[in-house]
Amino acid sequence: MNIHQFKYILALAESRHFENAADKCCITQSTLSTMISKFEDEVGIMVFDRKKKPVEITSEGVIIIEQLKKITKEIEQLSEITKEIKGEVSGNLTLSVIPTVAPGLLPLFLTDFAKKFPNLNIDIQEQTTEEIMRQIKSRDLDIGIVSIPLNDKDLREIHLYDEPFVFYDTTSLNTNKVNANELDVSNICLLDEGHCMRAQILELCNLHKKRLNYGANFKYNAGSIDSLMRFVKANKASTLLPYLSATDLSETETLHIHEFENPMPFRSIGIVVHRHFVKQQVLEALKKEILNKVSPLLLQTELEGQKLNPI
Repeated sequence: MNIHQFKYILALAESRHFENAADKCCITQSTLSTMISKFEDEVGIMVFDRKKKPVEITSEGVIIIEQLKKITKEIEQLSEITKEIKGEVSGNLTLSVIPTVAPGLLPLFLTDFAKKFPNLNIDIQEQTTEEIMRQIKSRDLDIGIVSIPLNDKDLREIHLYDEPFVFYDTTSLNTNKVNANELDVSNICLLDEGHCMRAQILELCNLHKKRLNYGANFKYNAGSIDSLMRFVKANKASTLLPYLSATDLSETETLHIHEFENPMPFRSIGIVVHRHFVKQQVLEALKKEILNKVSPLLLQTELEGQKLNPI
């Protein structure tokens, strides 16, 4: 058996179609079929049921394919290690950022970071913390930027910065700071389930035990910071925002931003990678670029507040 057979099997497992898998591997359909058959003969296990249309993976094949994925990832890892030793930065890099961080952070650093590595193809997307963790563990994702700590033994966490929350209230101006323990949350709007920021605000405001009043016979859970702000402004409501998201508001909108008194609620933002991640040069450059752009924007005082952990 060899690595080419592994790739052919994984391609067929993904597409469930011999012709499509062959095209993906840039070989003929007959070659693909022959090479997979040779592998099955060698291990004495049928990986695919060719009688089914589309082709199906056998129960034994499921186990084999999971192991082949691990082996293939390790071989790819070896290639990355050799590049790292030689100081080469090329290939592909996948980066995911949680939706409550992406709008305020990505525009600050992404363009300058990408220019430093012209031979690196960077694929960026927004995903929830849960999905980022899952994909890093399966090695389908290289780097995540999330709220930490995650406390997962398979992941390595690198602290970037602490970001305070601010209170946005359409019904009042920012003449005074607000106290987290005395916050009026009767008309507060939140992000949808699955966002760690929602859980953090529920924790801060003890909202599990309080009934919210939206002034209507419905409640609204937003899927993004942008959607949340549109709803808040249209319905004269309130919400909590991460500090960097608030820096992009208009001059009129900032009049409704209230900072918190101490203890000031905040979250920690960090990079997460698999514990065996090897692109250290890229990792250090990413951390440096983010800190250079973010540090001047954040409050220059040490946060003496309540750290809200992702739940």
